[in-house]
This record gives sequence, C-alpha cells and structure tokens, in this order.
Amino acid sequence: MKKLIFNLKAAFPYTIPVMLGYVFLGIAFGVLLSQAGYSPLWALGMSCLIFAGSMQFVCVDLLLSPFSVAGTILMAVMVNARHSFYAISMLDKYRGLPQKPYLIFGLTDETYSVLCSAQPPEGADRGLFYFFVTLLDQLYWIAGSLIGALAGQLLPFDAEGIDFVMTALFIVIFVGQWEDGGGRVPAAVGVAITLLCLLIFGAESFLIPSMLLILAALAALKKPLDRKGAAL
Repeated sequence: MKKLIFNLKAAFPYTIPVMLGYVFLGIAFGVLLSQAGYSPLWALGMSCLIFAGSMQFVCVDLLLSPFSVAGTILMAVMVNARHSFYAISMLDKYRGLPQKPYLIFGLTDETYSVLCSAQPPEGADRGLFYFFVTLLDQLYWIAGSLIGALAGQLLPFDAEGIDFVMTALFIVIFVGQWEDGGGRVPAAVGVAITLLCLLIFGAESFLIPSMLLILAALAALKKPLDRKGAAL
C-alpha cells in the first residue's frame, strides 16, 4: 500500500495541468450529452469505456443520427488515428510493464505529452508512475463529464458553440509548443501537409492522408534535423 501511495503522490503533480483542462472539457461534453437527452450514466459509461475526448464529442452527433456501422467505424478511425502513432511511439517505454494494456488505452493527447517528458522520481516504480498519471487524467475527465451531465439536467444551458472546446484545446497546445522554440520545423511541416491534404481530400477525408504524409516527412527529416539540434 505504501508503494502505491508513494507512486500516486509522485504522479499527481505532473497531472495538475491536465486536470485544469480535462475537468472543464469534460463538463462541456457532459452538457452536450445532457442537452441531447442522455442521462449522466451515459456520460459515465462513455468516459470509462471510450475515453477519447474528441471522439466522445463526435459520439453525441452519432447518437442522434441514423446508425451506420461502417460510418461509425470510419469516423472513429479518422478522429482517433493519431492515437495509433502515440501508442507505437510508446511501445519501448511501456515494454515489459504489466500495466501496458491500460496505458495504451488511456493514452490521450495530454497524457502522451506528460509521459513523453516526465521522468519517474527516484524510488518510484516506472510502471506504477505511468499508470497513475494515466488513471488520474481519466478520473479528471470522468469527474468533469459527470458534473456537466448533472448540471445540464438541473440548469438551463445554451450549448451552441460549446463543441468548439476541443478545437480550442488543440490550438492552445500547438501554440504552447511553438512558443517553446523547439521543433518548429516539424510543426511547420505538419501544418503545411495538413493544409495541402485539406485542399486535396476535403474536410471529411483529409485526416488520415495528412497523418501518413506527416509521418513519412518527419521520418525523412529526422536525421537532418537531429544534426542541426532540432527537437522532434
């Protein structure tokens, strides 16, 4: 028990920035789900079993639309394709850890960002440290979605525009990384390829081609950028 508590305390400070974002984003999701006519139990179930913020926002529209298995699968792949790249890049870090299945399941954008830079403090168990970072982040999201779902049932809300919060979050993350000064070339490459694919494939189909092309471009540029000291 002492070991668990020690690792929980070690992980918690790293998750505070995520908590500040996830609680409010979860509230936005809960409000939208409630406005669509679904109970807080739906918010709890989706946040426990899906736990993919952007996809959960999309699911609100999917629940209100005629059901299509192929369309739902395609939408899930398009929205969450980036998570596959996250998981692949973390395989070495997670190698041999008994918590690996849950760690891959819980690898959101923000958790990935934390775990890429965070180092377990002295005396901490690496697997438990990663586990508690991931678990705490999911608990923040669950708490926010429940608060939003309950508030949406008890209080009148105008939910127009609230689904923009995920887009705003990604913009803030991008600007923050750009201002850090490292890796601006990869960021510029990503933006250029994404805009090009948007023009070629359209707004409904550009995501997967752009991610594949970005991956190929960064793989080709890795050695030149490493020689120049650019951070990938």
